[in-house]
Amino acid sequence: MLLLTVVYDNSKEDIVDSFSKMKKYFYDRDIIVGFSESIEGNTHFLKIFCDDNAFDTRFNNIFNLYTANILYDIVIDEFYKKEMQSFLTDTYFFLKYDEIKEIKKLSLDALKSEGAILNEYMVYFRNRKNSIIQKIIECIEENKEINIKGFITFRMKELIDDMESIIDKVVESYMVEKEYSEFIKLLKYFVEIQESKMEKVNIIIRPDSSYDIKDEHGNDIMDVLFSDLSEAKYSGAVSIDDMLISGLITNAPNIVVIHGVENCSNKELLDTIKNVFGDRVSFCNSCELCEKIRTGVKL
Repeated sequence: MLLLTVVYDNSKEDIVDSFSKMKKYFYDRDIIVGFSESIEGNTHFLKIFCDDNAFDTRFNNIFNLYTANILYDIVIDEFYKKEMQSFLTDTYFFLKYDEIKEIKKLSLDALKSEGAILNEYMVYFRNRKNSIIQKIIECIEENKEINIKGFITFRMKELIDDMESIIDKVVESYMVEKEYSEFIKLLKYFVEIQESKMEKVNIIIRPDSSYDIKDEHGNDIMDVLFSDLSEAKYSGAVSIDDMLISGLITNAPNIVVIHGVENCSNKELLDTIKNVFGDRVSFCNSCELCEKIRTGVKL
């Protein structure tokens, strides 16, 4: 049974490798898929067949999805080579050359969107990628012959909005990360140039994510740490996490030890403390304080 005819020119000869991998994918699952290739001048015709007995709805769906992913990679590579640079330079003209270069790389990774989903940006990338692939599947279902050159020329227009929206999100993520990095650099500089007002601060994170803050002698220093922030403390205008960061920066302790890390509900807080205080920070899970946290003993 003829499944699909793929038409391509000499510039896309590597497409056979992609379909050969698909052939192996089905072979490993005891499904035989065969090829028949002919050439007329510069034009190649790749006919893809399967046994009539192997064809059913599930097989057809998997075949269309696999083929759509092959075509997606071709479209992305074409967009990356011919469209992305001009889109970035026209839309984000305020970015520097090195920033454009970095965003191009990040955008290609986002368009490929493979691997584990680690944050909300990757969720967005994957959803947009799936949207594009679904449009390609619809095209495959409508036409049992796909001309690669024609597909790129005419069908890319239907897909380009999704691709550009992915790049827009990459730029947004890049700018947020850049601003955060500059903010951390400023805080780190402020901590490094001022005199330390405390030798050691123990941040103890309880199972309910609340904090106890003690000095090296076990004395509660929460009020001392927050003394310059009393107005914000009582107005409720600033979160306890923000107050903790501000208190640490104001007092610039030489040593910061964080206990009960597994209880922290705000991992960004830990990253910020580590990034700002660097080697001054250590994480502990085996001292007497940590044992008290685990056993619920009052500190």
